[in-house]
Amino acid sequence: MATRRLRAFKRWMKSNGFEWSNALEFVDTLEQGISVKALCQMNEGDVVAKMPKQACLTINTSGACDIIENACLGGYLGLAVAIMYERSLGEDSPWAGYLQLLPQQESLPLVWTLDEVSCLLCGTELQQTVQEDKALVYEDWKENILPLLDSEPSRLNPTFFGVEQYFAAKSLISSRSFEIDDYHGFGMVPLADLFNHKTGAEDVHFTALSSNDESDDDADEGIVDEEALAENSSMDKTEKGVSNTEYSVTEDDTSMLEMVMIKDVSSGAEVFNTYGLLGNAALLHRYGFTEQDNAYDIVNIDMELVLQWCSSLFSDRHSRSSISLWRRLGYSGDSENSEYFEVSFDGEPQIELIILLHIMFLPVDVYHKLDLSVAVAGNRHESSEKTTFLNGNIFPHSNGTNMSKKPLMTKEICTALLSLADIRESLYGLKSMEDDIEALERCSFVGDRKLYHSLVLRISERKIIQKLRNYASKSCKITKPSSARKKLKRTA
Repeated sequence: MATRRLRAFKRWMKSNGFEWSNALEFVDTLEQGISVKALCQMNEGDVVAKMPKQACLTINTSGACDIIENACLGGYLGLAVAIMYERSLGEDSPWAGYLQLLPQQESLPLVWTLDEVSCLLCGTELQQTVQEDKALVYEDWKENILPLLDSEPSRLNPTFFGVEQYFAAKSLISSRSFEIDDYHGFGMVPLADLFNHKTGAEDVHFTALSSNDESDDDADEGIVDEEALAENSSMDKTEKGVSNTEYSVTEDDTSMLEMVMIKDVSSGAEVFNTYGLLGNAALLHRYGFTEQDNAYDIVNIDMELVLQWCSSLFSDRHSRSSISLWRRLGYSGDSENSEYFEVSFDGEPQIELIILLHIMFLPVDVYHKLDLSVAVAGNRHESSEKTTFLNGNIFPHSNGTNMSKKPLMTKEICTALLSLADIRESLYGLKSMEDDIEALERCSFVGDRKLYHSLVLRISERKIIQKLRNYASKSCKITKPSSARKKLKRTA
């Protein structure tokens, strides 16, 4: 069904040199928004759309290019200014036919209110991340966008460059931008952003052709480089657009982008793109939606939660020294800034967490023996070769993450995992997973998408926590009971 806004967009595309297969049907519904379907059988290798690079909205193509360059704004900061500027022109913008198709903002958690973030994302992997993102994006606006209004009062309408407009532009960039080439950097690619995502079900592929001849001096063209990206918020440092896009070099016209079928699609079926193999936390964070039964979901257990559990059994001194020994053995959590341990979709915890718990429970004499061995070995443990161990004995191993968890799953460690699962789930508040499931059944996808997707995220994470409990309980049954400890509350 072609709505008025779709018809206007098609007219805009034709006038700007876009080409698309008549086998593609653009559908606009209240429930799904815009999607793309196949009107007939489509085959692998078919080029179904071509988009001129000059018709993409980028820093270099925008009418605000000189303003952006004079302010030394690169990357997503510059692209946000370009979007806000073109929106301020209304029908006079060369992208008016495209911009009228876009929502004012995508419903990413970034643009939710702080109360909505605290309420809807309570306990999830996203709560703290989004709160930090919102603070960083506000600082970006205050330090980089606000000064533009003073420097260019005759060209910039303050109504279109406020903090709300900046957040809205950032949400569009996060959910819709693609990397075009070295010259244009990241940008908004009309038509390419109409294809919906489905994890692991990519039908059509976005291909950026080589453009090495477009600029003799990339350094002067405001391209997106590591230094420019470092100036942006944490949300911007994640992968963008189609994360598994391949950039092929061909002898074809380098001024065009292509959408190419990578598998056959039957008549009447929706044609999907994919943003990568992402769990629901990443999908909601970057693109504003979730998928039920997403096999790429994970749950993290922060080091702070491990320390919280430790405090009930061990002294603070023992906990800290055990973590120090664990690190000297060459282990660490998944993040340099905030250490955490992943629990996979099937409920299996990272080996690094199991090893840390194993160190915590070592008998005092074995612990000191291991500590001394590591100290004597010295720099040998600073190499890339990790050291793994079992029951206090040190075994060199080429890759510690490949060792089996089963021999380490003592009764104490299984009990510790059950306790960690309880602590992690307590972050979701008083409502049970059953309460969340009932709320999701009552929730309208169209009427309250924020609640719907936040519930899908909460439920998917809590199911993984339940699988962690099952994993620990099952491991307890198949592992021989460990010897009883005379004292668990250690002070050494």
